[in-house]
Amino acid sequence: MTVTRFAPSPNGPLHLGHAFSAIVAHDLARKRGGRFLLRIEDIDGVRSRAELADEFRADLVWLGLEWEEVPAQSTRLAAYTAAAQRLRGEGLLYPCRCTRAEVAAAATRMGPDGPVYPGKCRGAAFASGEAVAWRLDVRAALERTGSLTWFDERAGQQPARPERFGDVVLVRKEAETPASYHLAVTVDDAADGVTLVTRGRDLFSATHVHRLLQALLDLPVPTWHHHALLLD
Repeated sequence: MTVTRFAPSPNGPLHLGHAFSAIVAHDLARKRGGRFLLRIEDIDGVRSRAELADEFRADLVWLGLEWEEVPAQSTRLAAYTAAAQRLRGEGLLYPCRCTRAEVAAAATRMGPDGPVYPGKCRGAAFASGEAVAWRLDVRAALERTGSLTWFDERAGQQPARPERFGDVVLVRKEAETPASYHLAVTVDDAADGVTLVTRGRDLFSATHVHRLLQALLDLPVPTWHHHALLLD
């Protein structure tokens, strides 16, 4: 059965792009006799506002969509912690104290998300209790998994190239926002049984990282459908 989802973050009102994404996911599920899920991604610290999630639901009703709501991200923190601890236990995460400004200043190349982290903290010593982020050692991870692929309904079979991102952050420094987008969405989609990840073309490249995390965490591999963006 096809299972799609719409997963907005309640840190601002829905815009036309969100509406289009929700409609695409809804219609693909209905056309295939499947399920359309709503998941509120509400771990963006103080920016997440419960009243905006209620507005999202009202907007979806206005659009004529019907959905099943699954648990919000704020209820799943233990699952993200467990996934990160597993990767740490396997020696695939390392601590990093660098700020974004420091990464930008030291980076030697650009990746899909901006300046690629140069590995400054890999192997560095840290004081107990020091505030750190935890980064994925992508090279070590790929040695573990070998080559990977993923399939997009619009673009076809894709070789996974997570190394383009460098060592991405999976656990943030900020306690109020513990998991990165990459870790949280990968764990969530598996937990919700999503079989067709439907989202905008702007998130196409992120799939390279998500495919690697699925392999490392022994999670099911969905199909993806990256739809066009509204640009005007």
